[in-house]
Amino acid sequence: MSWLYLFLAIILEVSGTTCLKLSQGFTKLLPSVLLFILYGFSFTSFSFALKKLDVSVAYAVWSGLGTTLIATVGILWFREPLSAVKIISIGLIIIGVIGLRLSGGIQ
Repeated sequence: MSWLYLFLAIILEVSGTTCLKLSQGFTKLLPSVLLFILYGFSFTSFSFALKKLDVSVAYAVWSGLGTTLIATVGILWFREPLSAVKIISIGLIIIGVIGLRLSGGIQ
């Protein structure tokens, strides 16, 4: 169940960050309100995940996968430029998360 909470926290955080972009500097009401709600639920879900998961591993997965997902959202939805450096960097993040799993750090 802890892993479910962690993945929910990641999705909620990415959604909140997307709303942060859509809020256009807090000039748009709905995305501005949604980002606080989504971040609040994200941190709540993350705190439930931390009941059973090591904070070092959970935070690495949360930040790594969240960064990868928001970079993908930026490229696909907001038409941010895609470069070789971005692709390699995202790949390294994914390799890092896989490395944690293979090292026994992720149960």
